[in-house]
This record gives sequence, structure tokens and C-alpha cells, in this order.
Amino acid sequence: MHKEKYYSELTFHYWYWKNILPNENNEWIGFCQKRRFWIKKNSNNIEINKDNLQKNLLEETEVLWQSKNSILCNPIKVSGAKKIKIIKRGWRNVLTNPNLLFKSNQETLKIHFDMHHGYGNLDKAIKLLDRADLKDFESYVNLNNSFNPHLMFIARPEIIDKWFSFLFPWLERCEEVFGFKNLNGYDTQRLYAYLAERYLSFWFKKYSKFDFHPWAFVDYANNGEM
Repeated sequence: MHKEKYYSELTFHYWYWKNILPNENNEWIGFCQKRRFWIKKNSNNIEINKDNLQKNLLEETEVLWQSKNSILCNPIKVSGAKKIKIIKRGWRNVLTNPNLLFKSNQETLKIHFDMHHGYGNLDKAIKLLDRADLKDFESYVNLNNSFNPHLMFIARPEIIDKWFSFLFPWLERCEEVFGFKNLNGYDTQRLYAYLAERYLSFWFKKYSKFDFHPWAFVDYANNGEM
């Protein structure tokens, strides 16, 4: 639990993997995040709030999932930042690629990570991946400008076991480089969760038969609820 502020919900994922997953009998297992919920397919165009959340929550698997073994939440794009923000947070990237200021498609996952979670940190972490993924993931973050956020997924137990078997040994190697002492603030305190989030988007697309599914953010904070 002492790693929770650095790993976020991954601390629960690890506990579940070690303690529950070996005896899991369900065909599908899903993970969501605080204030972010899986919703029904036909609820995607509805404004979800605390009043209608219950009736729009995903409660059963979809027929279209029969040919799949993993479900990822709908992706979000990272491109389109204002020029002033790119200059302020990504000036080192601009020096090597001035097109960042003029072409939004130049703002890739790698550049976005550099800007918001420590310049060069993603590159250092990628170098610690197993050889089978190193080059592929490096290409993925340099060519794509969207990812499946929030460490949310629904998958078959065998896929989940394989995913965690790739993920956590990699993050342990990352700990040897980044540690914990210098991780703080929004940018880097949850560095291991941010790394896992990007790797998840790549990994499931490489190693599973995946599909996308809608999710919704419902903020209870303004209503005094948790």
C-alpha cells in the first residue's frame, strides 16, 4: 500500500492478480476508475450524470464481444494543445521538431508524455521493456496521438493474467531508474500509472482480440458525494 500514491489503482490490480485472479471463475472481468464508469453502447451520446448513471451503467456483456477477448475504453486524443502551452512545456521537443507549432498531428504520445510527465522519462522506461516489445512500443508512441485512458479494460481472465505478467515486472525495473523520492506533483507522482496507461493501449492491441466501448466521467465532488 505504500506505493499507492505512485501506482494509483495499479496497487489494487496487483493485489487482485495475486489473490483473486487465480481462482476467478467469471468469463469476463472488468476494471474501471474512480468517477469513470463503463456505460451501455447505446448510451454513448447521452450526457451521463449522477441522476441517470444507474440506468446507463454497463451491466452485461455485449453480443459483439463473442469474437473478442478484451475490451478497451474509447480512446482520447492528445494532439491540439495551444501553441503557448507547447512552447512552455515542450520547448525541448520544439527545438528538435519545429513543426510541433504548426501541425497538430506532430504531437504524438511520446511528445505529450515529455510535456506532461517528465522529458525523456518515457524513453528511459521503454528501454527497460522486454526485447519483444521495445521497438514496437517505441514506434507506437512516436506514430500515434491517441490512447485508451484510465487503465480501464474488460478482458478474459487468461488475457488479464498475461497482461499483468508483462506489466508489473517492467514497472519494477522502472523503479530501479525512477525510484520514488523525486516523484511529486501532477507531472510525476503517479509516473508508474502514466507509463502503464500508455503501455496498456499498445499491449492489448498487440496481444489480444480487442474492441472499444464507451465510458463516462461523472463528478460527484460538486455534490458533496464520493
